[in-house]
Amino acid sequence: MTRVNNQIILAERPQGMPDDNTFEFVKKDVENVQEGQILIKTLYASVDPYMRGRMENVESYIEPFKLNEVIEGGSIGEVIESQSDQFKEGDVVTGSFGWQEYYVAGENEVRPIDPSIAPITTNLHILGMTGLTAYFGLLDIGKPKEGETVVISGAAGSVGSTVGQIAKIKGARVVGIAGSDEKTNFLKDELNFDEGINYRTTDDIEDDLKRACPDGVDVYFDNVGGEISDAVMTQLNRYARIPVCGAISSYNKDEQDIGPRVQQTLIKKSALMQGFTVGNYSDRFKEGTKQLGQWLQEGKLTYRETIREGFENIPEAFLDLFRGKNIGKLLVRIEEREYEK
Repeated sequence: MTRVNNQIILAERPQGMPDDNTFEFVKKDVENVQEGQILIKTLYASVDPYMRGRMENVESYIEPFKLNEVIEGGSIGEVIESQSDQFKEGDVVTGSFGWQEYYVAGENEVRPIDPSIAPITTNLHILGMTGLTAYFGLLDIGKPKEGETVVISGAAGSVGSTVGQIAKIKGARVVGIAGSDEKTNFLKDELNFDEGINYRTTDDIEDDLKRACPDGVDVYFDNVGGEISDAVMTQLNRYARIPVCGAISSYNKDEQDIGPRVQQTLIKKSALMQGFTVGNYSDRFKEGTKQLGQWLQEGKLTYRETIREGFENIPEAFLDLFRGKNIGKLLVRIEEREYEK
């Protein structure tokens, strides 16, 4: 019997915030599995802010999504048919097969997951792309030293929450900026951040930063850009380091995002500001994953997941990223397996 594959494709390129017209649900027959291939049933789909950039037809560090094709992204699935010597039925794998219920993959397109090591979903965050983003961005660019102050915007997200924990491991004072009291309490109570600032309720974020960072800011891990980052720039110490990971505040703007010029600040403070993507460190992923896994097993790292249920809810979950409705990693569960219960 032919299987039917439910897919979500990019129907049109959004202007501003994506909406229902951006996505289209389609059905296609699943292809036959050829020699050297496997058939995967998707269990979890990831939604990530960088995917918004790929919806634009502009040159970037990664190719844009193609119109009328499946939206790619990190996924976890189970092998349900194999014509490969490397995989057998029941194996759990991860790859970028994206927003679809089935995928026929070449044996080199995915990598296996061992469910006995950690929950399989960790491979889409703390042991996957977002964990590696935090690890390399903070340690290779931020280079926090014991006793320094590290400030993180978007601190309750998957990347930011991991950055803060690694900074604490390195002996830094950690201040997280997030968008609700629930999130700042999570940062302080569960992740042991020293301070949390709710940017939605503050009357003056610069004053709050001065109180939270009495010795100034040595490392600013920037996930959001915009006015929050403008405020942090006023508190930089000499030789501060600024890893620029994201600019989620501007991803859905129709007009160009314009703000204060940073050159004079960088010159006066002899500060380093460097943009990066996790792909810059692809030859070191094994190193990063090993260290993150060790810290996780030692109880030095923890995580929070926000899980939505149902394939049909993937677009809405994606939009929730920009509404600030997640704490930690936002995932969509398509189907649960017994070993997860």
